[in-house]
Amino acid sequence: MRFIHTSDWHLGQTLHQFERNTEHQAFLDWLTATLVHQKADALLISGDIFDTANPSAAAQKQFYRFLQQAKAAQPHLQIVIIAGNHDSPGRMEAPAPLMESLDATVIGFVPRNPDGNIDLQRLIVPLRNAAGDIAAYCMAIPFLRPGDVPRIEDAKDPYMEGIALLYQQTLEYALRLRQPQQAIIALGHCHMTGGEISEESERRIVIGGTEALSANMFDNQVAYAALGHLHLAQKVGKQDHLRYCGSPIPLSFAEVDYQHQVLQVDLDGEHVSDITPLFVPRAVELLRVPRQPQVLAKVLVALTALDIPRDTPPDRMPFLEVRVLLDAPEPGLRATIEQALEGKPVRLAKIETSFVKKNAQVSDNNTMAELEKLQPDQIFERLYQSKYGTEEGTTTPPELSKAFAELMLGTSGEQA
Repeated sequence: MRFIHTSDWHLGQTLHQFERNTEHQAFLDWLTATLVHQKADALLISGDIFDTANPSAAAQKQFYRFLQQAKAAQPHLQIVIIAGNHDSPGRMEAPAPLMESLDATVIGFVPRNPDGNIDLQRLIVPLRNAAGDIAAYCMAIPFLRPGDVPRIEDAKDPYMEGIALLYQQTLEYALRLRQPQQAIIALGHCHMTGGEISEESERRIVIGGTEALSANMFDNQVAYAALGHLHLAQKVGKQDHLRYCGSPIPLSFAEVDYQHQVLQVDLDGEHVSDITPLFVPRAVELLRVPRQPQVLAKVLVALTALDIPRDTPPDRMPFLEVRVLLDAPEPGLRATIEQALEGKPVRLAKIETSFVKKNAQVSDNNTMAELEKLQPDQIFERLYQSKYGTEEGTTTPPELSKAFAELMLGTSGEQA
């Protein structure tokens, strides 16, 4: 059988206040066509369908419309979905009865029996080929919170060890079900050891303690692990069958160089016979100008040189991050950049500023008693000196001092 592995759609996401409905819809339309063209038997979605636990009505409508259209276009398609750390488990599972009519299984949280024990059977989904025969069993395990995992007495890290135990127990149950020539597939939304993250758009899953799981968690009887959470498509521990497919669109400017894709996986009996990346066309470009921060004069030259067709539709105009290297704060920076971009069909999403490092020798060890003796403008002056000063000394620019004085005057007026 053949299935498509995808994850981390983040429907409803905004990029610095710009909505991204056009990009997501372009991906979903492409995915529907790909499922048909590649004659996929199943679609496995490894979490983070939505960007927030409380997605907009528009994002939810977009998701459910896709499921209906994909099923209509590929009638024998089976869909398995797990919740990620961005998703609401309850919200994901609420429409389960309706999803069943689309051959879609949604696992939002770890199910439990009336006695409180984990219902392992509900975490296992049989995957059928075009002939209707069971070709594999899918361990559909969503993002796991501390209360979801089995308790282990005297464990050094109860959460991490509990995750590994749950995968082990689920695998043992799946192995009891499978027959010869049937594969075991694992779905998970987690951070595996060695995985490369995107600092600007991936939330930490664990607060404190160990962050990443060992690849040893997956038994060698697992033919393929379809993972979600990390946005860069990658193998885990250089093992070909343990894969993050990555996000289908760049979710931050840090991801502009990623090859966004879904993965097509072919099974031959109990084993994977082929894994093929299918690259997602980019509907809207993300531009970083310049590629590395430069002084303002060079940045303005680069912006002026931008050559983008003037007939670009508004919803297809590139998003732009401008990267400027400064010696000191530049109060009129945005206006200067907007002037250089005037008439160009781009959307200015972010101005990233960084500062030239200097050899300031200003002490930050001011005691509360010393600070109490200083006026606000003196504290402001010291702060500026500590961040941007040199050994020869640097004074706050007059326009910045004026702006601070106006701010303090306004604050004093409100308090009065």
